[in-house]
Amino acid sequence: MSGAVANPEEFSPSSPAAAHQAFVTLVTNADYALGARALVRSIRLTRTPADIVVLYTGGVDAAALQPLVEFDCRLIETELLPLSDEFNARHARRNVHEKAPFTKGRKPDFHSPLDNFCKLRLWQLVEYECCVFIDADAIVLRNIDKLFSYPEFSAAPNVYESLADFHRLNSGVFVAKPSLETFGNMLAVLDAPDAFWPRTDQTLLQSYFPDWHGLPVTMNMLQYVWFNLPELWDWRSIGVLHYQYEKPWEKDHPRAEALRPLIDLWFAYLAGDDIPDVATLANPAQS
Repeated sequence: MSGAVANPEEFSPSSPAAAHQAFVTLVTNADYALGARALVRSIRLTRTPADIVVLYTGGVDAAALQPLVEFDCRLIETELLPLSDEFNARHARRNVHEKAPFTKGRKPDFHSPLDNFCKLRLWQLVEYECCVFIDADAIVLRNIDKLFSYPEFSAAPNVYESLADFHRLNSGVFVAKPSLETFGNMLAVLDAPDAFWPRTDQTLLQSYFPDWHGLPVTMNMLQYVWFNLPELWDWRSIGVLHYQYEKPWEKDHPRAEALRPLIDLWFAYLAGDDIPDVATLANPAQS
């Protein structure tokens, strides 16, 4: 591993922390900045007293971030992790997708495996006692502040095709306790000689926290459950809806017809107009 563990004082947040807990997301390009607009609005509508932190990298310009200002977020610019050249080469998009291809869905062109590892910078946010990370391609449908009482490390299972997948976690939503010691230890494990993490941060986190605590699937409901496992879907209980694989704002969305109700809901949160009472929405038809 090259580089040292960054001191959080090197961050330049747009405002000081106002709470002891925070929802955190990561924005690495203009597409995820768009996604974050819907996510942040959805969190604000739950009336949480927690802070909302948007970590963003140099791949995002000021114009893409500007719409987030109205939601009173803490915007914190950060850099890619200080990892070895060998690690970066192994985890370049082409190499990851060739060695561990995605066979269940399509990742968009703007997906960058190396960007994903920036999620680990959450552990540098030591001004907070607890953080809940949520991917920028998700929306929160009801107050989920109860997650702050869950232990580190908590995540929901990566279930979207088969119940046999309950043993794997999905890192789109997780609960963590910031700690510089943990951050440093994770970087050492991450950039061990010849280490390869086929699902990037997700594989690393499951390895680093082998006894991870399971959140309900409703706290990270993956969109493919809609047509693969409709018996698990109940709008009244879903806390976080996660648009894994294809994103709702993609114009060439190959699953758009199958996922139209979910896409329409995302656009309602993006615009802030005509957001429905989720509890009244129709569940998917079961075969």
